[in-house]
Amino acid sequence: MAEHNEKGKSIYLLNMIDKHNESRNHIVLGKDSQLTPIFCRHCDEPECVNTCMSGAMKKHSETGIVKYHREKCASCYMCVMSCPYGVLKPESGNRDKIVKCDFCEGRETPRCVESCPVGAIYIEEV
Repeated sequence: MAEHNEKGKSIYLLNMIDKHNESRNHIVLGKDSQLTPIFCRHCDEPECVNTCMSGAMKKHSETGIVKYHREKCASCYMCVMSCPYGVLKPESGNRDKIVKCDFCEGRETPRCVESCPVGAIYIEEV
């Protein structure tokens, strides 16, 4: 959220009521009451890309990052329904675009990784 905040990159300036500051990932209570971060895995063979009829979801061949191109999106939500991690979602406002992690494009390290106070969110090649 903080990376895409229009009023600045500080979490202290983040307006949580503004629907434009919608979270691109979330945390759930998993097995054995452990907190589990849920975010885009930028899969090797992403189902969201395979099921996207309009070509709005593309996997970058060099970086491996799954990108969303709003201008191509038909708002059919096939990507939302096919994501095995339940990460993709329609935005709360007009519901005409998909909200997903973009790996904080332009940054060396995604903001969520950089800001996690206990190191629970990290990048790992698998």
